[in-house]
Amino acid sequence: MNKIYHLGTCDTCRKIIKALPNTERFELHDIKKQPMTEAEVDHLKSLAGSYEALFSRKATLYKERGLKDKQLTEDDYKNLIMEHYTFLSRPVIVAGDHVFVGNSPKNVQAATEHLSK
Repeated sequence: MNKIYHLGTCDTCRKIIKALPNTERFELHDIKKQPMTEAEVDHLKSLAGSYEALFSRKATLYKERGLKDKQLTEDDYKNLIMEHYTFLSRPVIVAGDHVFVGNSPKNVQAATEHLSK
């Protein structure tokens, strides 16, 4: 499976996707237009190792709800990601059995190197 979960209105996601090599073989999944299924979220978790690894602490709702002051469980992370697309750290690039989560320079570089092969 080659898929990129992203937010179509996010300039950072668009910039990263545009810069990635060989993305013509990838399906683009705009998570706002087409919410992820539970099976998709579970699959991403199996690749990333945890729901927490997929979770974005930069989301406005994270701050608004005071979630930083709460002890969140794996079930909490999953439920929040399922509840609202902004809780997914974006983009999530799935290349076969490799996953690259988020937009940190280190992560984008790793994805670029992997996709260049």
